[in-house]
Amino acid sequence: MGRASLGRFSGYSVEALRKDLLAGLIVGIVAIPLSMAFAIASGVKPEYGIYSTIIAGIFISIFGGSRYQIGGPTGAFIPILLGIVMVYGYENLLIAGFMAGILLALMGVFRLGSLIKFIPRPVTVGFTSGIAVIIFSGQIGNFLGLSGMERHEDFISSMGEILLHLHSFNLYSVGTALLSLLLIVATPRLFPKMPGPLVGLIVSSVVANLFFPEKIATIGSTFGEIASGLPAFHFPMLTWEKVIQMLQPALVIALLGGIESLLSAVVADRMTDSKHDSNRELVGQGIANIVAPLFGGIPVTGAIARTATNIRNGAASPIAGIVHAFVVLAVLLLFAPYASSIPIASMAPVLMVVAWNMSERKEFIHLLKTRTSDSFILLITFLLTVFANLTIAVEVGLVLAVLQFIRQMGQSVKVTRVLPDHQDKHSKVRAHVVSELHDCPQFRICTVEGPLFFGVAKMFGSSLIDSIDHRPKVLLLRMGKVPYLDTTVDQHLAGIVHHVHSNGGIVLISGMQEQPRAVLQKTGLVEEIGEQHFFEHTGDAIDFALTKLDNKKCIGCKHFAFQECTLLSSPIRESRADQEETHTATASH
Repeated sequence: MGRASLGRFSGYSVEALRKDLLAGLIVGIVAIPLSMAFAIASGVKPEYGIYSTIIAGIFISIFGGSRYQIGGPTGAFIPILLGIVMVYGYENLLIAGFMAGILLALMGVFRLGSLIKFIPRPVTVGFTSGIAVIIFSGQIGNFLGLSGMERHEDFISSMGEILLHLHSFNLYSVGTALLSLLLIVATPRLFPKMPGPLVGLIVSSVVANLFFPEKIATIGSTFGEIASGLPAFHFPMLTWEKVIQMLQPALVIALLGGIESLLSAVVADRMTDSKHDSNRELVGQGIANIVAPLFGGIPVTGAIARTATNIRNGAASPIAGIVHAFVVLAVLLLFAPYASSIPIASMAPVLMVVAWNMSERKEFIHLLKTRTSDSFILLITFLLTVFANLTIAVEVGLVLAVLQFIRQMGQSVKVTRVLPDHQDKHSKVRAHVVSELHDCPQFRICTVEGPLFFGVAKMFGSSLIDSIDHRPKVLLLRMGKVPYLDTTVDQHLAGIVHHVHSNGGIVLISGMQEQPRAVLQKTGLVEEIGEQHFFEHTGDAIDFALTKLDNKKCIGCKHFAFQECTLLSSPIRESRADQEETHTATASH
């Protein structure tokens, strides 16, 4: 364990240990029914969820970047894992999870943790709400006790299957599920310290086994007896063909696991006024996902609800997460045979409540009511998650968000013609007024504002070409309000410079910030323009231009020398500044 790991345990005391033991015990009890329910909903045996919880609890707590993070199987993974199991099988799911662990660890090593936070909120809310709908709808059949149903990967086929078998509903299953749901909802209100899912699961299971045994499906009758112990170590059979085949599922698992883990860590930070290490967290998640498949476990990530429970119950360090893992292990070793008697109908409400809590319905409605482009991105991501799959939903959502960003940034870019103003000793420029378009054609000044990137490059070039249609001897670009410039814009700017130079003119630039100048330096455009033609202040650039044009005839005035030109020295009324000639373009979708 490195210094960073030991640092999280610095100042550890007996009182802190007491808090961690209590928090770990409670979270472990909460995690048991959830881990089995998530595994069943993902299309695998319930014990695989328990194995994953044990491994994740240990390795994420030791190697992760948050003091309070609780890891394990989560609801967000259900539609992804179910799809992988149905298409590729359980063995290939282990391979995908193993590969996802490697990808997550590499993301942390290469310090990509901070990049995940740039995923737009409408995209995360959209796919989270979509996943909640899939989880909830996927438990309707179990809630009603429908028999003879086939599992489908897509939402529409699953709903069709429910309607097709609706006549086979089981009243005993419905009664058991309703009792479990009632206890899950009521227990936290009546007894805040007691975990509702566990109470609902135990009480409804006892009632079902006492009053109508063998009338409803149980874990044992559906999946067989749960083994009371950890499985033997088994390394997945990796071949190059399987690696290529499972690469896309692994990428999806890694992306979703990384997003949910870091979101959970952020929630923990807010609740405790602490700060997690995002890259270390990804490494910890990666290690846990590498180890879990070696013992038959399914992919894991940071669990927001269990992490919040851990904090609310006084957790002081990662020890609480390790304790929670050993509590789950103890239950597996001591009570596994009893778990086989749990009715499937008792577990359906557990997942339904999880889906309801993770749906982010308030945020969804709030974003939808804004009626902005964010609302559109939210709705598209949500619909694609439900009716297509999460991979397509996230890809399309991100593309739409990028296009929206380009459009908004394009709207903020302006190229404005201005004139020298001898009354302003600071910047010596004033806005050019539409009704006074007779400015001196030998000296053209343009103010450029906003980020210059590929989305506005064409507009930028066209605006400048329009501004120098009279082939000025001096073109001054005021770029103090340009925070960013990319190589695409550099290419267009180089074309402008070549055009001016070919007509015997010079290009001056004032106020250029560090990043744009660094780009021009690397592309060689600074050298082409000339180091001496870059100025910190516009006034200095104008003074330099006047020396270059001194005693030359002003083409616009025909008979005045440049420094005597009345068009340059005459005041322009400020009250009409709103009529300035501005070349503005928008980068559309």
